[in-house]
Amino acid sequence: MAAVIGNDVLDIGSRKARRQRGTPMAPALAMGNPGQFDVPNVADVRHRSRRCCVHLFHPRDEDQSVKFMKGTTTLAFKFNGGVIVSVDSRTTMGAYISSGTVKKVIEINPFLLGTMAGGAADCSFWERNLGMECRLYELRNGRRISVAGASKLLANVMSSYRGYGLSMGTMIAGWDEKGPQLYYVDDDGTRLKGKIFSVGSGSTYAYGILDNYYREDLTVEEAIDLGKRAIYHAAHRDAASGGVNNLYHMTKDGFVKIHSIDVNDMHYEFAEERARAMET
Repeated sequence: MAAVIGNDVLDIGSRKARRQRGTPMAPALAMGNPGQFDVPNVADVRHRSRRCCVHLFHPRDEDQSVKFMKGTTTLAFKFNGGVIVSVDSRTTMGAYISSGTVKKVIEINPFLLGTMAGGAADCSFWERNLGMECRLYELRNGRRISVAGASKLLANVMSSYRGYGLSMGTMIAGWDEKGPQLYYVDDDGTRLKGKIFSVGSGSTYAYGILDNYYREDLTVEEAIDLGKRAIYHAAHRDAASGGVNNLYHMTKDGFVKIHSIDVNDMHYEFAEERARAMET
């Protein structure tokens, strides 16, 4: 007799299905404890991860089963008026543009922002998990966690899972008792404090604009324009970047979303500006 598929097909792999079959369930997820994750049933997990996927920053061809072809442009810089976070919205799989409307700024809490570069799932999951940990810290201690503390939590987790195939290059921007703060964290557990960071395939183009026009004493309007122009030039030269420019300003009162502008509209805006400048 032919097997009948019931509504429980949607439960496959869920805790409900495991409970019905009597299969032991994995314990709840805990930050910084790799043993809480189900890992492949192989002798050397790290070796298998290296053989199955290409690392974000060392894309060597080692006959991997899955070759992730990523591309993006994200940037953030600190100035006297706060922190500007500016990103594009394009996601790609090689030459294929899979989406043009991805939100690459994750609002961890009103005073913390994170950016996404690398694997969208890894960035989204771990930064949202970081938001939970930051909220728990606030409830336990009666005060907000510092930007340094939040970035350290994320770096510790990444260090715990180093070599397990995570793909993430993120910036953690925020405002705490020490003022505006900016950190870079990646899947190797690297954690850097700085004033200017750009991550992604279009970052070299963005750095060209930032290095030329960045000053600590920028006005808010100048800083917004700089973040906007850097993303535009990166999207113009890098095929894996584009879509919409989402720009945030982190202030002492929390983050403010400034705009979402199509980079095509910016192209014509800056073309007209250049034409007027050449006429004069």
